[in-house]
Amino acid sequence: MQPIPDHLIIAIDGHSSCGKSTFARAIAKRLNYRYIDSGAMYRAVTLFSIQNHLFKGENPDREKLLRLLPKINISFEYNPNRQENEIVLNGEFVENAIREPEVARKVSIISKIPEVRSRMVEIQRNLGEKGGIVMDGRDIGTVVFPNADIKIFLTASPEIRAQRRFKELKEKGIEMGFNEVLENILERDRIDSTRSVSPLRKAPDAILLDNSNMTVEQQMEWFEQFLHERFGG
Repeated sequence: MQPIPDHLIIAIDGHSSCGKSTFARAIAKRLNYRYIDSGAMYRAVTLFSIQNHLFKGENPDREKLLRLLPKINISFEYNPNRQENEIVLNGEFVENAIREPEVARKVSIISKIPEVRSRMVEIQRNLGEKGGIVMDGRDIGTVVFPNADIKIFLTASPEIRAQRRFKELKEKGIEMGFNEVLENILERDRIDSTRSVSPLRKAPDAILLDNSNMTVEQQMEWFEQFLHERFGG
């Protein structure tokens, strides 16, 4: 196999809870690239909104959120306790906090606000401008990096995704019924796919991978074959 360039931009898009982050992390480790979880950035803004009491019922105080948006600083830094890069919100590691059910329920509401998306896209492009990254999300291959070198659209059935999310929450000690998890996923699919700004969709030149019945190891075997076909050898 020919040497793989060290400056590629790899975009992984797909539905909620289909394993984008796990797959993207594995690819980044395989290629010695940086991994950037764009979805975590929207979760961080959602967490900030919750912490600052910006929600009035199900919707945030939009005017106040936009006024505070410049004060939201998001980066990815090495966490020595977990020995990997994690998201940092205003100087604090928040990887666990952004996975809480309340954040999961409200993130699609925050992520459809045009000004929030514009700010996050700006940060994402700055993080990836030199390449050598694997970034996952919902609009990476369509909006953030439409000229990405490799685009993969990951999906799985809603029931499989709900099972994975339910297991993840249970392992973290978070009590949430399976039906509630499934309803949350279906609602996020609906909001993500129908929002007016950067809706979730497969880029025309993205490769579709349904991992409903695939382990992470099998997905990486698929990716190795893809690299072999792309770079020869």
